[in-house]
Amino acid sequence: MGSDLRTSKPARTIARRPPTLAKAPTGIRGFDEITTGGLPKGRPTLVCGSAGCGKTLFSIEFLARGAREFNEPGVFMSFEETESDLATNSASLGFDLEGLAGQK
Repeated sequence: MGSDLRTSKPARTIARRPPTLAKAPTGIRGFDEITTGGLPKGRPTLVCGSAGCGKTLFSIEFLARGAREFNEPGVFMSFEETESDLATNSASLGFDLEGLAGQK
């Protein structure tokens, strides 16, 4: 008749590692540590959150470190904060936006 399931051997499973995702370091030490290397390389990343959670400061630091440490270009667009507000906020992180804008 039919086969006896009690005597059949279970199929062997082979443990496979998931493919690694190429990362682009941000230069933000703690962030690069918790993300195991930075942001996904070559992919867009959306930074979202409520007002005051640090999106602007994170973005400024990411762009400033990218320009200074990795010679990467970047664009920051703001629809609410003025240029002077952004310069003041970035200065609190130790970044001179005027100086960074002149680098090539």
